[in-house]
Amino acid sequence: MANNSPNEKPLRTFSFVIHATRGVIRDQVTRRKTMFVLVVVALVLLFAGSTFLQAPLNPREHPFWFIFFWLVCAWVTVTAMLLAAFDLLIVRLAARRATRQLRENLKTNTSTDEK
Repeated sequence: MANNSPNEKPLRTFSFVIHATRGVIRDQVTRRKTMFVLVVVALVLLFAGSTFLQAPLNPREHPFWFIFFWLVCAWVTVTAMLLAAFDLLIVRLAARRATRQLRENLKTNTSTDEK
């Protein structure tokens, strides 16, 4: 039975956000697709804000919309950059682990060959 109390709905939303974030962070393919989509969205927002949305985003007439639009654009860009930095760190960690494993394999192979 589902309990439709008002206290349970935000918990489900929060839980979903946490699980979705874990999925994006843990899977390399999903992380890179997300970075690509975020960069494309940031470029589209930049293009739109500089061209056909320039009149509605006039800072003198609509300061709130101007600030909101460019904050969203900055947020999307920073999110893509943070995911890229995280991906770089994960790739470096994997390379270090692979190098360490290769050295261990070479040591065990050379020690068994000597006997």
